[in-house]
Amino acid sequence: MSTDVLHVTGARPNFPKLAPVHAAGELLGLRQRIVHTGQHYDDKLSDVFFRDLELPRPDVNLGIGSGSHAEQTARTMVALEQEFERDRPQIVLVYGDINSTLAAAIVASKLWIPLGHVEAGLRSFDMTMPEEVNRLVTDRLSNVLFATSEDAVGHLTREGVEPDAIHLVGNPMIDSLLKAQERFDTAAARAEHGVEGRYLVGTLHRPSNVDDPDDVAQLVRVIHELADLATFVMPVHPRGRARLEAAGLTRHPRVIAVDPLGYLDFMSLVSGADAVVTDSGGVQEETTVLGVPCFTMRPNTERPVTITHGTNRLVTRDSVVAEVARALDAGRPATWPIPPLWDGHAGERIAAVLDGMRA
Repeated sequence: MSTDVLHVTGARPNFPKLAPVHAAGELLGLRQRIVHTGQHYDDKLSDVFFRDLELPRPDVNLGIGSGSHAEQTARTMVALEQEFERDRPQIVLVYGDINSTLAAAIVASKLWIPLGHVEAGLRSFDMTMPEEVNRLVTDRLSNVLFATSEDAVGHLTREGVEPDAIHLVGNPMIDSLLKAQERFDTAAARAEHGVEGRYLVGTLHRPSNVDDPDDVAQLVRVIHELADLATFVMPVHPRGRARLEAAGLTRHPRVIAVDPLGYLDFMSLVSGADAVVTDSGGVQEETTVLGVPCFTMRPNTERPVTITHGTNRLVTRDSVVAEVARALDAGRPATWPIPPLWDGHAGERIAAVLDGMRA
């Protein structure tokens, strides 16, 4: 008996989206398998998320590891082709916009296996971002497209996707956040990292911020200026660690650089922060629901709903310090709008559509 839904994941941003979909599918009796490509292979970047999110262990871990975009995508495609041919599922479900997502989309399409994309329709309109390429190709190949917001639906419609293929379901990442919220422990996170008083959280790892030595030097200068305002706690992603440390990241006494954190540890830290400075997509969404002022150090965002319905705003290295200072003076908002359907039930809506597709 073939699998109903084969979930393909590869990096930590995928797992909070997968968890509620998989759980809802279990309740409906869907036959499911999880293939973890191993694009993120460090325990702090992968395995701990399965524990924190109460996900079952992957049925298959391909162990792809790092490499250039082409190398990583090619190795993933070869391995996934073998996996899909071994057990042809009713549908392959992919998440987000990482290289594993693109690889699975291409392989499923060439094998004539229906493809579903969770988080379809997000657009930054910046083709210098590898993720934008992945999003566009995956959506073009998908048979079922699960959108988190109305603007994503609009993008897909304008690109010619048939309306019947698009499902506005909300944000499954928020399902995970709301389910786990009672387990967030800000006091424990403060104690673990020696944080006293007001603090900021930083997650900065994109190539535009940490690949060029001049950009890194400017970024570290900005982080030090932010640390003048409040303690700056930064989980340091492996891809930028060496450059950031060489540029003097921790020479400021109020910069606390830590290893990558598990889901509960990180969200405990974020939920108690006075503000977050990030270049991550998912953090923009999580802070929008938590009401934590978020400053996205990028020229664009594929999640504009976090700006129109949340606490997020785009900043540059030149503007971020002044923007954060104003937010610290104002304090966290008492109330804020949350995007429609970001209510903790997106996974159930996605699973219901998948259940209706069963042969």
